[in-house]
Amino acid sequence: MAKATTKPRVRKSLADLEPPPRKKRPESLTAREQEILELIWAGFKNKEIGTKLKISVKTVEAHRANMMKKMRVSNTAQLLKNAIQSGALKIR
Repeated sequence: MAKATTKPRVRKSLADLEPPPRKKRPESLTAREQEILELIWAGFKNKEIGTKLKISVKTVEAHRANMMKKMRVSNTAQLLKNAIQSGALKIR
């Protein structure tokens, strides 16, 4: 009887020792994406970022979409959180 209960316990203990599967590291951001990310963090809107960098709002939106895809997130809050956690965005 003890033999039957030992196997599942041992199996569970071994399973607990295995590290969780590692997430694939996101692609690194381009210099322009990094620049836009910092402006997003500073609270600038897309139009303001476009004006400041002398690029169109559509280009800002495209860079933002690329960053979100690379970071595997679906909104700006997640983008900023992930960027901070991954070290892509340094808070001063």
